[in-house]
Amino acid sequence: MLKEALLHIADNPFAFAVGSNELKVRLRAKKEDVARCSLLHSDRYQSEGRESGMALSKVAWDELYDYFEGIIPSDTKRVRYVFLLEGTAGDHLWYGEKGIAVNREGAGYFQFAYITEQDLFTIPDWVHDGIVYQIFPERFYNGDPKNDPPGTLDWDEPLTDWKTYYGGDLAGIEQKLPYLEGLGINVIYMTPVFTSTTNHKYDTTDYYSIDPQFGDLDTVKSLVKEAHSRGIRIIFDAVFNHCGDTFFAFQDVLKNGESSKYADWFFIDSFPVVQRPKTNYETFANSVFSMPKLNTKNPEVREYLLQVARYWIEETGIDGWRLDVANEVDHEFWRAFRKVVKEANPEAVIIGEVWHDSRAWLRGDQFDGVMNYLFKEALNGFFAKQNIGVRTFNNLLTHSRMIYSDQANAAMFNLIDSHDTERFLTACTKGGWGWNEEKQAEGRMKLAAFFQLTYPGMPMIYYGDEVGMEGENDPYCRKPMVWEKELRNESMLDHYRSIISLRKEHPELARGSYETWLEDELKNTYGYIRTYKDQASGLLINNSPKTQVVKLSFPWKQEGDTVTDLITGKKYAVSPDTTVHIDAYGYMVFK
Repeated sequence: MLKEALLHIADNPFAFAVGSNELKVRLRAKKEDVARCSLLHSDRYQSEGRESGMALSKVAWDELYDYFEGIIPSDTKRVRYVFLLEGTAGDHLWYGEKGIAVNREGAGYFQFAYITEQDLFTIPDWVHDGIVYQIFPERFYNGDPKNDPPGTLDWDEPLTDWKTYYGGDLAGIEQKLPYLEGLGINVIYMTPVFTSTTNHKYDTTDYYSIDPQFGDLDTVKSLVKEAHSRGIRIIFDAVFNHCGDTFFAFQDVLKNGESSKYADWFFIDSFPVVQRPKTNYETFANSVFSMPKLNTKNPEVREYLLQVARYWIEETGIDGWRLDVANEVDHEFWRAFRKVVKEANPEAVIIGEVWHDSRAWLRGDQFDGVMNYLFKEALNGFFAKQNIGVRTFNNLLTHSRMIYSDQANAAMFNLIDSHDTERFLTACTKGGWGWNEEKQAEGRMKLAAFFQLTYPGMPMIYYGDEVGMEGENDPYCRKPMVWEKELRNESMLDHYRSIISLRKEHPELARGSYETWLEDELKNTYGYIRTYKDQASGLLINNSPKTQVVKLSFPWKQEGDTVTDLITGKKYAVSPDTTVHIDAYGYMVFK
């Protein structure tokens, strides 16, 4: 065995509590180097020789490593354990806190001192069944033309400018709740709705008021109440990294300079404040003068923003927050934020916007999950651009799961596009094979949606994807929602409804564990198994423009049993080499 490849630490994400008396452990080893992985465990204070043994399962692999997992039960919550590894070459090694040795004594024990209730990473149970729909309110539906800003365009006028207004509002979202309920989603995430000078509202003027073009406090309360009556939760967008330059505190600094009592609310290099041609204060991104960065180390800023978070939960009953530019705000603030939010509503969810490895925020003391851009990039490369194959696709997915705990993986917003990216269907069109491009692009988009909706975590649908909307990067990914039936892709809409229904009908597709089942680089076919309690499904996708013939084994069934493809209803007899035909850009679900 390659000793250098072995890795375990008694800490997240290699050891983490999944219950008050259960510890999940994870071990990394060189790919195809370990034939069996077992461990001995006991209470930390128990004398040696009274340990219990258990086998770990290989649950994932990537280009370099295999990953083994198991759950250690502990009545006392005090755990020690040591791994026993049997190599594919027949060698045996022990692995513990002291290192790697040929005997148990030389390896020592890993120690997980105590599973404390306060340190448990808990997420709301509803998250496991969450299906999220992201709305850019200004472009979803104009439900109240009386609040339209000056110069509002007709809904069907072409989008030519990022400053354009179309009149979408909160009343429009409420009026379209029957549509969203029929689609099958149960969570709405809205980009910011607070008073601002732009259509996107990421430059907040007033954190305590709804932008008049969207409605008012009563409009929000009505929307939340009606959504809740339909089993739909509402998540707001918090912009706490920066505010707008029209925010009262920054306006005071512009007026009073260094003598302003709000001068330390921001990061100002010198006075007087200069906004153009280049700012002399920190902003969102690089010198975006209209978005000054907030100093969350300042106790007054911190308290102000924490009260904003509490106010909207208690006043309107929203179900959580998505946090803009979350990776540029200090961890101490987010720890305080979590306490305030969970006190206001223990069932509220907290989702950070982080486009990269997010381990530092996902240890149970800050966010529940993040917008899963690691997932997005894997799907973009495999289905849309088609510049990676099955093995790389699996490698990327494995990496994105193994760096997090189960709780964090369950609370991810698994997106394929958003208001900050080009539409996925547009990316598919660019990544075509050169013939019958439109049909293939639609097929790959449907296949990506199928995978998104059957993968662990919360699938996040960007408004309009379900009706085949296209668009380049901002502003064209933010076009008005297509409501005319003759302009919608009804086949795409039916597809989304069907797969969402499938996810809801079979709990393993929402709550189950995930294991790679099949990788065929030449045929571009990929299989994975979802298991929850006594329910298991094997899912197979064909990301190629040809029908493929695939041989399958069913490790959770016995020879002679039958499995049913839930998509076609066809039954297959289980044998060591069951053969199936899967259509071009097709998918199968073997229950």
